[in-house]
Amino acid sequence: MIDANLNRLKEGLRVIEDILRYSFNNKALATSIKTLRHKCKIDNYIDIIKQRESTHDVLKESINDEMQRESLENIIIANFKRTQESSRVLEEIYKLENKVYSETFKNIRYELYVLEKQILLTFFNKI
Repeated sequence: MIDANLNRLKEGLRVIEDILRYSFNNKALATSIKTLRHKCKIDNYIDIIKQRESTHDVLKESINDEMQRESLENIIIANFKRTQESSRVLEEIYKLENKVYSETFKNIRYELYVLEKQILLTFFNKI
């Protein structure tokens, strides 16, 4: 669970970062996302990878909603939701074994809420 959610969190951030970098040429916001992505780490990553069983993931197949994207805005929103959900899972799971990591992922989640609003307002005049 930790491995899957850490990967999902970092992958979602990378999607957002690349859109900001290559589609919008926004160095400041792309750097903010990149910095946040680099905060998403744990000390025992190699131990976590040893437990990886991605070939046996029962929900590996994509559903129709995951395959439908109409715009960059939709991709950004989907990836912000993905990252927020993943950081919440990590926050909750780490409450059992590492309170510092739990707080770290909680703080990451709140930073994501702020950045999501800022990016949607800046590029899509939303909210």
